[in-house]
Amino acid sequence: MREQYELTILMPCLNEAETLATCIGKARQYLEESGVHGEIVIADNGSTDGSQQIARENGARVVDVPERGYGAALIGGCNAALGKYVIMGDADDSYDFLHLGPFVEKLRQGYDLVMGNRFKGGIEPGAMPPLHRYLGNPALSFLARLFFPCKIGDYHCGLRGYRREAILKLGLVTTGMEYASEMVVKATLNHLNIAEVPTTLKKDGRSHAPHLRSWSDGWRHLKFLLMHSPNWLFMVPGLILLLIGLALTVILSFGNIQIGPVGLGVHTLMYAAAAMMVGANLVMFSLFVRSYASVTGFIPTESKLDRWLEDTSTERGVLVGLLLFLAGVAVTVVAFCLWGKTGFGGLSPEVMMRITIPAMLLIVVGIELVFGSFFIGILHIKHK
Repeated sequence: MREQYELTILMPCLNEAETLATCIGKARQYLEESGVHGEIVIADNGSTDGSQQIARENGARVVDVPERGYGAALIGGCNAALGKYVIMGDADDSYDFLHLGPFVEKLRQGYDLVMGNRFKGGIEPGAMPPLHRYLGNPALSFLARLFFPCKIGDYHCGLRGYRREAILKLGLVTTGMEYASEMVVKATLNHLNIAEVPTTLKKDGRSHAPHLRSWSDGWRHLKFLLMHSPNWLFMVPGLILLLIGLALTVILSFGNIQIGPVGLGVHTLMYAAAAMMVGANLVMFSLFVRSYASVTGFIPTESKLDRWLEDTSTERGVLVGLLLFLAGVAVTVVAFCLWGKTGFGGLSPEVMMRITIPAMLLIVVGIELVFGSFFIGILHIKHK
């Protein structure tokens, strides 16, 4: 049996010689005073300041992780951990390793992931930059809760505990700071039991600049959230554009409309058709991602939409696409006949655009649906 301890206290480390001994000392004091049978693991990410020697001298076990990155260090440390539970925290003396009791208590109660909440526990003045405290963290946490519903208030707290076996089954792969988001997102998608406890954050004890890069790492978090939520990235904006475009296209095909001082005519019809085509494309992209996810498993697929995609044949999508295409061709023939009645001479652009724009729209969307259906079918091909 691999588990030799109840708890592994895991710290990622890259040149933390100034604070590492303090953090290890506090973690060891917690283990001694609480009676928890545990170990302290330092996942070193290539330190050149003697952090490895400091860790060993203070009784910690060092795991060398050659691949650079916050996530890479924590993945390597988790793989090497010998505890049933793991509590991870930065080695910069900003987190309180003396008071890990609430995390252990929740883990013993059966929770798979226990998040710290710095906003509930208290943030020391100067411990978190204003940009992170009032914009970055609240905004990203809000989007994360919107995309992946859960009751976590501080998505990016670096002090968190988890049941090692449960987290390993998630197959976390991100190597950068977005690892913090990946853990919570995949835990939510896989219906793990998640709890949150207050924790504190104080100003770190390092003299060098923090490893976190506000804008680049913030973007990596946001990109991860969007790429793992195809409904919010593609489906929702696609449906909005599709429905608005459809409504305006139908209305304006029969004549101009007046909304107060604003008159909408054929030029608006052209943009409405464009919005509808973009919307249809985005909806198709969402279906592509859901199909890809059902095959690769990069996100769980359990919704009615996913089951419908698996049950719906390529032939049905191709048939609907061909019907739309033929309808567009039929409307084009009507426009051609009207043109023929004038001896193929001059026509009223406004009158003809009300016919040709919807015709073009039906043809384009029909062709996209035909080939999109083939692509979804290809994504669902079973292979060894």
